[in-house]
Amino acid sequence: MRTSDLPQRISRRLLQDIAAGSIEAGQHLGAQQLADQYGVSRTPIREAMNILEAKGFLVRQENRGYFVADTDPETLTEVLDQQPESLNDAYHRLAEDWLTGRLPEEVTEQFLRQHYSWSKAWTNDILVRAAREGWIERKEGYGWRFLPVANTPEAFDEIYRFRMAIEPAAMLEPSFELDRKILTEQRRIQEGMLEMDFSAVPAESLLENGALFHEELIKLSGNPYFLMALQRVNRMRRLMEYRAEVNHERLVEQCTEHLEILELLEAGNTVDASYRMRQHLSGALKRKSPIAWNWAADKDAHSP
Repeated sequence: MRTSDLPQRISRRLLQDIAAGSIEAGQHLGAQQLADQYGVSRTPIREAMNILEAKGFLVRQENRGYFVADTDPETLTEVLDQQPESLNDAYHRLAEDWLTGRLPEEVTEQFLRQHYSWSKAWTNDILVRAAREGWIERKEGYGWRFLPVANTPEAFDEIYRFRMAIEPAAMLEPSFELDRKILTEQRRIQEGMLEMDFSAVPAESLLENGALFHEELIKLSGNPYFLMALQRVNRMRRLMEYRAEVNHERLVEQCTEHLEILELLEAGNTVDASYRMRQHLSGALKRKSPIAWNWAADKDAHSP
C-alpha cells in the first residue's frame, strides 16, 4: 500500500457520501472541513478533489473552490462498483476478529503486519481509522489497546435503553433551541434516502446518516454532555451494525420516523417530538435486537 493511495481512498469516500446524500449536488467542499471529517491533512483532500474533478464529479470555480457536480446516480454506482474496496475489507476483518475474540486485547503494529500480511502504511491507515472511530487506542510507549465495544446482546440493549433515556430528555432541556438550518439539512438527507436505491449505497454511509440525524438533534439541547455521551455509545455500537446486513424495509421505516420527528420540531411541538423520539428508539431496539443475538452466536462459535 503506497502513501499515494490515500487520495484515491478519500475520493472513494467522497463519492460514497455523495451517493448516500450526505453531500449534495452543488454543495461547496472545503478542504479543511473534509480534512477534519476524515481525520487527514488537507494535502490528500486536495489531491482527492483533483481526482474527482478530472472525472467530472466535482467542478472547480476560480477563487471559490470545488463544488459537487450534478451526476446521475447510476453513474456514481457504476464507478463505486468498479473501485476496489480492499482496505475497507481489511478494516472490517480487523473489527470482526476483535469482536469475535480472535485477537488479544493488546497488539503491536508488527504483530498485525505479520498476522494479516499487511504493509506498514496499510496497517497504520487501518489503526488510525479504528482510533478515530473509537474502538482502539495507542498505548503509552508502544503498541495498541482495543477498547470495549457493544459485542453482547446485553450491551446492545443497554446502549439503546441509555439512548431512550437521554435523547428524548435532551429535547426538554431549558437550553434546547431549534436551528432551522439543521432541521432543513436533516430533512433533505432523510427525504433523499427514501428516494435512493439502498442497494447501490455502502452500508456504512447509510448508517452514518442515521447516526448523524440523532447527533444533530441532540446537539440542539445546548448541553455538550448529551452530545458527547451519544457520540460515545454510537461508536461502541458502530461495528456490530456495520457487520449486519442492511434491511431496506427497516431503513425506510427509520427514515419515515425521522421525518415525523422533524415535522413535530418544525411545528414547535417539542414535547410531542420528545415522546416520538422515545417511541422511535424503543421500536429500533426491538427490531435490532436479533442483530446482537446473531453476533453473540458468531462470537461463541469462534471462542476457544
